[in-house]
Amino acid sequence: MKVILLEELPGRGGEGDVIEVARGFANNYLLRNGIAVKATTGNLKQLEQRRNNIAKREEVRIADAEELKTKLEAAPVTIEARVGEEGNLFGSVTAQMIADAVKEQLGVEVDRRRVDVRKAIKVLGEHTVDVSLYRDIKATIALSVVDENGEVVPAEAEAAPEAAGAEAEAAEEAVEAEEAAEAEEAAEEASEESADEE
Repeated sequence: MKVILLEELPGRGGEGDVIEVARGFANNYLLRNGIAVKATTGNLKQLEQRRNNIAKREEVRIADAEELKTKLEAAPVTIEARVGEEGNLFGSVTAQMIADAVKEQLGVEVDRRRVDVRKAIKVLGEHTVDVSLYRDIKATIALSVVDENGEVVPAEAEAAPEAAGAEAEAAEEAVEAEEAAEAEEAAEEASEESADEE
């Protein structure tokens, strides 16, 4: 079923776009909530008459989204979280927490559903998060997750698990080398014994 969008429908189009959707989606969601109207001959003629106004509004929306993108990318956002040992969080940083922090620190209202947390944030440190603003305009926010006491895990503490992992690998390699040397010695002794017997 063809419909004319009256506002942005994420991933499908913006105001004035004529799109094809399933009949049930159109009747039960788009038409009922005033997001779209049926693409009848009369509605299409009205759309042509309104194209100029729609284009002007679209330019304003894109300019506002670009301005908002600049504002969001200009300053990092800090989120305080409860932290256990080794810098691991109790739970994870959610899209709602990010939206609240952006509103509090930057004074910008962001819909939590437009915050894209690619991978669960469960450790202290610096992270990046994308926020969809309008159509394909996205802002990348620098996110700093700190302990609720305001403390950041020192670099040595962050490096400690990596160093411990490297030490464990080195120890495993040493054990394997010793086992290989012992196996070689046993093979040499066995060959010497067989040579002595002959």
